[in-house]
Amino acid sequence: MKHAAGLLAFVARFAVLGLALAFVIGLFWPGVGSRLRAHFGMPVAQPAAATAAAPEAPPAPASYADAVARAEPSVVNIYANKVVTEQAVRMYSDPLMQRLFGGHLVGTYQHPEQSLGSGVIVSDKGYVLTNNHVIANANDIQVLLYDGRVAKATLVGADPETDLAVLKINAGNLQPIRMADQKKLRVGDVVLAIGNPLGLNQTVTMGIISTIGRQLVSGSPEDFIQTDAAINLGNSGGALVNTRGELVGINTLLIGKAADAEGIGFAIPVNTATEVLKQLIATGHVVRGWLGADYAFVPVAADSGLPAAARGVQVTDVYPGSPAALAGIQPHDILLRMGTHGILDPADLRRYEASLKPGTTLEVSGLRNGSPFHVKVTLIARPAQASVSLQQGQS
Repeated sequence: MKHAAGLLAFVARFAVLGLALAFVIGLFWPGVGSRLRAHFGMPVAQPAAATAAAPEAPPAPASYADAVARAEPSVVNIYANKVVTEQAVRMYSDPLMQRLFGGHLVGTYQHPEQSLGSGVIVSDKGYVLTNNHVIANANDIQVLLYDGRVAKATLVGADPETDLAVLKINAGNLQPIRMADQKKLRVGDVVLAIGNPLGLNQTVTMGIISTIGRQLVSGSPEDFIQTDAAINLGNSGGALVNTRGELVGINTLLIGKAADAEGIGFAIPVNTATEVLKQLIATGHVVRGWLGADYAFVPVAADSGLPAAARGVQVTDVYPGSPAALAGIQPHDILLRMGTHGILDPADLRRYEASLKPGTTLEVSGLRNGSPFHVKVTLIARPAQASVSLQQGQS
């Protein structure tokens, strides 16, 4: 028994010694075991395949100077001069009367006023895209180019609903901006705002896309890119570009500290701006299709007969005499399809109907009290709507 125990202890000591020796060899001469097995014709163990890692985003560049250099020559400063008529008030000379009655109107007077803004060169033929509120009611518009030249601009057309306007300047050697692919925009993408804030000339600020498809006015077909890139008064009509210097949107609105907000600005998406640009150059105005109803999200309830992730819209109101009213569409109807277009939500339907030409006839499909229905509608031109305006925020 003692002999067996001694033999076991002897084997154990040599085993421990062998493991320690193997550890030292493996530490200082890694791979020697594989080479010995290969030398004696023994199978060599293959390393386990590395677990597929999630693709890593490319590192952010140390500078965005290249993007600015590509885009900045396409951004211009706009100075819109107008004559403003205001009421003239005469104050009482007696301090007591002045305190009691203030003053009284004695007619009107006129004085010059200048609006500052920005614009983007979109064609080598001299077309400049800007905001409508920058040039509204102006009788003289001057454009300061990147290279210091000054050109007089004429108004080609304006669209108050999107707050876009197109100017035309007579100048050569212009550098049109490159347009981005809006479908590739993602929340979190870095963007740069270039413009003329507070008359400080070419200024660049940086931020990210905070959200896409932001709607600011119920019932409007237009949506916005929200960004935290600083947009200030004078940035209106300027460029929001990506890190390749391509136009992502036209800066137009901000929500300032008056609303206890910080880092909330809005830009008109490049696709919307491009479509408006084409129509304004072609006809001087923008025409949109209109169904003539107001919509809300589909209420999902146990008795709605709809899946939990229901798409479509619920009709909340129908305008008398509108295409929807003439087709028999009623409040509480659920609209699911318009022509071949599957309706996602209210914003999607507003954008789609606005993209169609007046006079277009198509079939609208939906549910009424849980039963399918199909009607033919012929769209008409969308009536003029009030332009998007935040009291604290046209930039």
